Amino acid sequence: MSAEDQEQLQALLKQLLRSISDRLSAAPSPQSAEEILLHLEETDRNFHNYEFVKYLRHDVETSLGSVVDEEIRKLTGKDGQHIGSGHDTLIHSVTSGSRASAQYQQVTQTLKATVTAVVESLVSRFEEDQLRKEEMHQWERQHNNYADDCSDSDSSFNQSYAFIRQEQLQALAEKLDASQPKEVRREALRALSCAPPSDVLSCESWAHLRQNLCAALIKPDTDLSDLVLQFFARSFSSSPLNVTREIYTSLAKSVESIFLSLKLSLPSVPAGFDINRPEISSLLKQMRLMNDFQKEVTAFWIRHPEKHMEEIIESTFSLLCLRCEPGSQAQETALEPIYLLALLDVEATWFKKWMHGSYSRTVVLRLLQSKYKSLMEASVQQCILYLESSQPSTHLQSEEEQHSAGSDQRSVYTAKELQYALVVHSLCVLGKVLLYSNGRKLFPVTARSRKEPVSLTDLLVIVINIIYQHPEPLCTDTLHTDSLSPSSLVMSTLWMICERTECADECLHQTAVIETLLAPVIALLGGNQARLKSPESTLPLIADVLARMVNTDRGLALFLYERNLLVAYGERTSAAYVVVQFTLKLLDEELSSPCEADAPRALCGAFIFVCRQMYNTCEGLQVLRPYGLHKAAAAAWRKISSLSERVLTPVPGNNPETSTQEMPHMLMWEETLLDSLLNFAATPKGLLLLQQTGAMQECISYMFSRLNKKLQVSRCEKFGYGVMVTQVAATAAGVAALHRSGFVRALVLELWSALECSSEDARVVCPKPTPMDPIDRTCLKSFLSLVNVLSSSQSVWQLLDGQPLANKIEYTLREVPSSVADVIDRLIAVNSTAKIHALFHYEQSHTFGLRLLSVLCSSLDSFLLLESQYGICSMLLQSQRENVADQDASGRSCIVDSLSVERNHVLVRVALVGGPSERRLPPRALQEGDDPYPWPMFSSFPPPSCYTLDPPNPQHNPLEPEMSAFLTTKTDENWMETCRRLYRRVLTSGQNALSGAVLADLVEKAVVHLSKSSAECVFSPPRHKEKAEDVDAVVLSAVEILGMDICLRYGASLKLLQEDAHRGLTLLMKHVKIFLSQQRVQTSSQLLVQHEDYPGHDWLTSTVFLIMAGDWLRCWPVLVKLSSLLSSALIWPARSHASVDVAVQAAESGIPPVYWSTAHYVEMLLKAELPLVHSAFRMSGFTPSQICLHWLTQCFWNFLDWPEICHYVCTCVLLGPDYQVYTCLALFKHLQPDLLQRTQSRELQVFLKEEPIKGFKFCNYLEFMEVLERRYRSIVLTDMKSIGSPAD
Repeated sequence: MSAEDQEQLQALLKQLLRSISDRLSAAPSPQSAEEILLHLEETDRNFHNYEFVKYLRHDVETSLGSVVDEEIRKLTGKDGQHIGSGHDTLIHSVTSGSRASAQYQQVTQTLKATVTAVVESLVSRFEEDQLRKEEMHQWERQHNNYADDCSDSDSSFNQSYAFIRQEQLQALAEKLDASQPKEVRREALRALSCAPPSDVLSCESWAHLRQNLCAALIKPDTDLSDLVLQFFARSFSSSPLNVTREIYTSLAKSVESIFLSLKLSLPSVPAGFDINRPEISSLLKQMRLMNDFQKEVTAFWIRHPEKHMEEIIESTFSLLCLRCEPGSQAQETALEPIYLLALLDVEATWFKKWMHGSYSRTVVLRLLQSKYKSLMEASVQQCILYLESSQPSTHLQSEEEQHSAGSDQRSVYTAKELQYALVVHSLCVLGKVLLYSNGRKLFPVTARSRKEPVSLTDLLVIVINIIYQHPEPLCTDTLHTDSLSPSSLVMSTLWMICERTECADECLHQTAVIETLLAPVIALLGGNQARLKSPESTLPLIADVLARMVNTDRGLALFLYERNLLVAYGERTSAAYVVVQFTLKLLDEELSSPCEADAPRALCGAFIFVCRQMYNTCEGLQVLRPYGLHKAAAAAWRKISSLSERVLTPVPGNNPETSTQEMPHMLMWEETLLDSLLNFAATPKGLLLLQQTGAMQECISYMFSRLNKKLQVSRCEKFGYGVMVTQVAATAAGVAALHRSGFVRALVLELWSALECSSEDARVVCPKPTPMDPIDRTCLKSFLSLVNVLSSSQSVWQLLDGQPLANKIEYTLREVPSSVADVIDRLIAVNSTAKIHALFHYEQSHTFGLRLLSVLCSSLDSFLLLESQYGICSMLLQSQRENVADQDASGRSCIVDSLSVERNHVLVRVALVGGPSERRLPPRALQEGDDPYPWPMFSSFPPPSCYTLDPPNPQHNPLEPEMSAFLTTKTDENWMETCRRLYRRVLTSGQNALSGAVLADLVEKAVVHLSKSSAECVFSPPRHKEKAEDVDAVVLSAVEILGMDICLRYGASLKLLQEDAHRGLTLLMKHVKIFLSQQRVQTSSQLLVQHEDYPGHDWLTSTVFLIMAGDWLRCWPVLVKLSSLLSSALIWPARSHASVDVAVQAAESGIPPVYWSTAHYVEMLLKAELPLVHSAFRMSGFTPSQICLHWLTQCFWNFLDWPEICHYVCTCVLLGPDYQVYTCLALFKHLQPDLLQRTQSRELQVFLKEEPIKGFKFCNYLEFMEVLERRYRSIVLTDMKSIGSPAD
């Protein structure tokens, strides 16, 4: 056998013997043990499971298998039948023949020799182990007179101890007495070190022994103290807390006695403080042992009574609060224990660990409050002294740096270095205390150098001033890379405070703190010098703290709205104003820079980031917009962009090395400005400002590059670019930029990869499960991303208008779509065999496409484009006709599968219009029972009547006669206010709505009255008179005709129209088209939605047409007069599209006012009024502005029932256009439970776009809207009135 095989066999034999060791030990004699082994197979049921037995069986089968097979063959006939009397005879014969073979003899001899060798090797090893143990016993007896011959044991340190008797411990205690000679005491300590600590600590003479050990520590004898410390160290590591606490407290008392007796002082001579002095070295060793115990005890003291932990903490604080008298000279500063602890643990790791868990933190803070507040006072005093001194920063090393630096250790420290270490230690302690509410309750504290107590705010001012007066050196200075400088420690503390809302409110969000932070900025704005030692390193730190403060809701509100914080330019102003003005001057290079070289750009970038944390919120942009920060940033970007182009172009006479060195800094500054401009797109109104700068395309390309690199948005942003992409994609200009940057193409490729391709390079351990959901979880992210991009009808028009489908005769399997039109061609319009065969997963991929189509068609304007351009409905109907089988007994011919069910749902969705009580959408899921899908499928329009719900019978409103009578009265100055009060009473009186005739009279009378008021007419009254031949010459587009058909079908289902309604609606649409076309500006925009008329159908005109019961002659004057009112710009998207009444830049942007005005304020108010809903949108990557744009563009058709749509129009006309904002908030409040639930299941986007809003009644939420009006009308309505010339 080889050596490895022999070792393996020894291990198997050992395992067998260990398994039966209990039975062998119980045997009375060796003969009995041998009998047990011989009959082991009979008595042990686990015999065949032993590895040694398995090894023997395998060896026998390998060696004798062929012999046994040959014997069996001999004993059987040619036909395989046994020749003999029975089975037992066969076994006996085969066994006898095998044992008589030569192979058997050879196997037995080899196996016997092998096992014998293994057993002899085991026996020899056992004898060697026994001899080694006997030699160890003899050595212990020779070197330890007190050793007992009983036994020995190993400690956790693998060091042998002999058991010791109480009499021997008593003798040791007497020999350790201070009156004994030094040698006797030393020998006693050595003997004691060989005894188990548990025996020593539990003996009766432990109290006397401990007293003598502590006395040995106090005496200036290095050998004795080292032996005592070694015993204490072993005791700490192997004893329970109830014992080690006694050692620790004794050690603390001995250290205290040493300090009181030595009366050490800080060195005042250049020689410094030498830690190699015997008394100092011994003291440091004791404190190092205490510090090690302090850092380790937190791991297990929670398992013991609190009184033990409290005793350890109290003894520590008592030692640190010790005040010693100085040495020979009175002017010297006494060296106290806290100095040496700071030198040993400069980062106060012990205190951080004690404050980490609530169990110990409670006791620490309670003791600091009740007994040891002087410790906090001393820490604050050290910070004050350091601030008032002119001492430069001193480099200290943390424990990690010391270990990595090697074995070279310093031994001499100056007094300034000791003071500096204590300052760092104090800052670490204070920084941890400030994070907890009970810690902040320790303030105010008294300080010797201050007359008044130091409050929490005072402390923050002190530590901020430490940054100013003792700044951290710049990173370029390789001689100073100190991670423990007070400046860096203060910054770390401020960062941690900013992350805790309550802590930030109490510490940072105070007037004095903000004044201190912005004092250098105000000084520089006023043309004065900032009182900073190093402005180039300090000002960016100030900006960093400000950015983190603004990143919280409370900090943002404080900066934006609190005007009593700062005094700048001789008057009180807000912090936001100061920051923005400073940033603008840096951008315009109007400020004499306190920095050198490229530092001004870095400083400007830091303060732009502070502004960015404000303007990427709706409320922050509302305050910062008048300052024109976006214009200044865009101008700076254009300037640096042109400079970088010049650098890239070689110019004769220029130094190429200088250009190469400048280029990275210029590119970094250019990216900083692009990133800052990009963040304007976080809000709807900010997106308009970004579009007006002309840098939209460059910003989107920059964002796409960061997306590809998987980079974070910023250090303060918790989410990725998902919300920003969704915000940008809501507009035609934004989605065009996304398309040109390659984002849409990348999204389509990612979708196709997840849907049709598989990762072939991945090792398949188990087959991929068949997806059970219509959209597999692996494709859900791509589906939602595509839904976000195509959520707005304007985006769909921009990407698809005029884009034909490929409809190729043949598709290769490697042909991958690269655009949205290709996705429709390959996944939705699957109308040929070639397209079916080109899909690897036809059913799954086509279902995905139909789901996407369903979401797209939830936007009526998107559906009109798809239908007019691609004939979607005819494709779906044709597919339903082809998906048939032989008729069964029930007469149903259409095959029910996932595709037919999905097509049926889409067809019903696009064919019928109505709210939750007006149409019935078939479910997508099958049900249990004999008929899994009871909903009828159809292959031609109209759909079966079961999908149409009869409108509920209108009930009489008790106030309707009063409203009717009021509308017949003459109008006067107070008529509108009276009408509004009566309308509110009607809505809040009950569930019953006004009848159609009264609503029509109300809208007509209100519009006529408001159009006569100069205060209400924001836009100039139109002067429009068209001729009959002009009207006849108007040609309505296919989209407009399809929209009219939808309107007529809806009106017919509501029983509002007469038979000749088609002619009236056609004339009305032609008049409106002429009227609106005359009020549009001629733009040079490259956007497709700006080239022709309004991209979509005029849903408000259709709504007013139905309100007027199809009377177009009555409807037309109302619309003309409505166009002069402010509400028309918001509730009538077709009217404000590229209108001359809107600012030219806003009109040319292609972004509708309903998005950058209404939707902007919806997001702003949603954060304040419904924070949970706001958070749900943020987490989903969807934006409230997108769904609001969807709802308002199509006037809530398919989302609300007809009475509520009428109430929406009446409310916005009568009560003001700002009620459009309040209506959206009321809807979100109504949907809040569903929104929170759908967010968890990642269905928020699809739910909001597809599902009607069930159960919403204006009467139930009018009071909520009135509350919003009282709070926000002064902001919302005032800004809406400037829609004609929005401040930019």
